[in-house]
Amino acid sequence: MVSPMQTSTHLLDPARLSEIAGLELKARLIVEGYLSGTHRSPFRGFSVEFAEHREYVPGDDLRYVDWKVYGKSDRIYLKQFDEETNFACTVLFDASESMTYQSSRAAITKLEFARWLAASIAYLVVRQHDAMGLVTFDRALRDYLPPSSTAAQLREACRLLEDLPGEGETPLGTMLPVVAERLSRRGVVVVISDFFDEFSRLERGLRQLSFRRHDVLLLQVIDPAELEFPFDEPTRFEGLENWGEVRSNPKAIRKAYQQEFEQHLARLRGLARDLRFDYLCLRTDQPPTPALAGLLGQRRGRRGA
Repeated sequence: MVSPMQTSTHLLDPARLSEIAGLELKARLIVEGYLSGTHRSPFRGFSVEFAEHREYVPGDDLRYVDWKVYGKSDRIYLKQFDEETNFACTVLFDASESMTYQSSRAAITKLEFARWLAASIAYLVVRQHDAMGLVTFDRALRDYLPPSSTAAQLREACRLLEDLPGEGETPLGTMLPVVAERLSRRGVVVVISDFFDEFSRLERGLRQLSFRRHDVLLLQVIDPAELEFPFDEPTRFEGLENWGEVRSNPKAIRKAYQQEFEQHLARLRGLARDLRFDYLCLRTDQPPTPALAGLLGQRRGRRGA
């Protein structure tokens, strides 16, 4: 058994991680390999509802001082917010058949890589005594695990993730409003998917999350072959979500495919920026932790954590 304290970059390579048994252990290695040492959650500090003031006492965080009140009354009061005492992070997990894709350049499927991401987020949130929840879906909602901060919650989330078969088509943009109905109050929402959907439909679904004022992270999981299109010989391409199949000369369609794919990624990045969502694209042939750690570090920096 590998100790998390002995974790190194090569161990966090997807090929090495795939050899380790147990999703919870993999999550622990990923989190403690790069994300340990954070004393506050990188998910805290989103736009919360103001609740009330209370008087300052020595030791309070000065970031929450209401200086306007101080200027009027010459007394120091702190702002208090509802979500500070009831924080929840919910992972929305796309378990559709397209997530089962694995090219010869990757050691694992997109679905397995996504499992690692979801379990790592769950481990990090519960480790910091915050509540995490999980929603899994393909063509319909599969599992809903309400937010909780217990150790048992992490085990149950890992069990649900490991049991997902990865089947059926997912109109992601259509499913997002359905899933959002399960989120009873505002919080952090992490969407893990390849985001392969008609863009107009995808945009409508993501705008629903914005309308409900969630703090949203989009984690896009991509196989390297989907990005690079490395095929040379005449190939039969088979769709994973009832898209049928087509035989083609890859050299003849490579440029058009790559332009279309890059355009989709660019539009998704642009939409995330417009909606003030965090966005990260991760390749299944690269360690997940450096990019994920960078994103969460930026969140902490922006929120002064």
